[in-house]
Amino acid sequence: MNISNTKYHLLNVGDGHEFEDKGWTLSDPSGKTPSLVRAVYENRSFNPRPELDGIYRYADWMPIRRTLKRSCAPVTYKSKGLAKFLGLENLYITFSGWNPKIGAKFRTCSFKETEAYSVLARIPAREKRILVVQSAGNTARAFAQVCSDNRIPVVICVPNDCLHDLWFRKKLNQCVKLVTVPHGCDYYDAISVGEKLAQDPRYLLEGGAKNIARRDGMGTTILSFAEQAGCIPDAYFQAVGSGTGAIAAWENACRLAQDPRFGENHMKVFVAQNAPFTLIYDSWKAGSRELVPLTPEKGRLDAEIILAKVLSNRKPPYSIAGGLYDVLKESDGDVYLATNNDIMYWMMQFRNLEGYELLPSACVAVAALDQAVKEGRVGKQDNIMLNCTGGGTLAAMSRGYVFKQSDLELSPDLPASEIIARVNSLF
Repeated sequence: MNISNTKYHLLNVGDGHEFEDKGWTLSDPSGKTPSLVRAVYENRSFNPRPELDGIYRYADWMPIRRTLKRSCAPVTYKSKGLAKFLGLENLYITFSGWNPKIGAKFRTCSFKETEAYSVLARIPAREKRILVVQSAGNTARAFAQVCSDNRIPVVICVPNDCLHDLWFRKKLNQCVKLVTVPHGCDYYDAISVGEKLAQDPRYLLEGGAKNIARRDGMGTTILSFAEQAGCIPDAYFQAVGSGTGAIAAWENACRLAQDPRFGENHMKVFVAQNAPFTLIYDSWKAGSRELVPLTPEKGRLDAEIILAKVLSNRKPPYSIAGGLYDVLKESDGDVYLATNNDIMYWMMQFRNLEGYELLPSACVAVAALDQAVKEGRVGKQDNIMLNCTGGGTLAAMSRGYVFKQSDLELSPDLPASEIIARVNSLF
């Protein structure tokens, strides 16, 4: 569906420089201050649009040119079971997964669909370039499904070890091409392959955390909370690999604070990682804006060990202006850890308390909330948002599924020219 383009301009978070979006701007063209850029929307009031389907009810704060079919908005509800277990009076769970009983119908069971529906709606309908997406699993599944449904050509680069995450209810359209990096390689290696491919002008690099559409799609989780609870959260909890979702949540909390109905933004941002992959945790606890050293060998090994493999980004947007370090500082937030045993415990406990299952990564966020309650970082009466970024996989897969097989396996050590030539042969 074609709609009028959302009106906005871009802001360099580091130095305040404002400029116009040229269509797919990922950074400040002036190059003076390395920084994430943020969309500044013409409409400063939070006004959901019920006439638009799914996630596009929040279109006024998404940098889009059109809407795509079959999207679903995150669902927020006030917890009873988990809230009582933790002794919290105002715990809200924002769920992005498969649970039709509460209205959540994310067919890929992950909040990465919020990214896909926003990023792909930013692309003009007549765009000829082929999108390139790099992923550790959930993002790949989301973009593959949405591109298939809407016949948008895409090359998705993932580690071979994450192929088990590439399940779908039916065979995908041929417009979706899957490129894997060999066993033992990780998400960063998939990023490397995608970046080399995007050196060819026939391809359009999605951009990851730098893409305002990705962040503002993810930020709809906060908008779902605000619509349900009528306020900005006092505390926000999420598991992170890159931290992009937490950055997005903070950005939308700041937008909500510009609307007099919501008051000032005092939201504390609490994020968590799956030990032993603890790059963000280690950097934050060291008091360092710069990421602490992590060798590729150790990063790959730790990524193999953790249950929540999607939380294993070796190059997160942590240090850059407007990145996760700044969000944690500005919000008086913190970083927690959860072990594989913690994940297993909360997968079972959450199902008992709330009636549905979570993905391992979402259980990392629940573990962090439990720790924060025990430490007194959140109060009994605080308005708390727990961002449960995926779940319902067993229920969704029980309806039948097929796996997407790799179309091509490429080493990240190959020169760009060979990667381009071999991917070109797929089209």
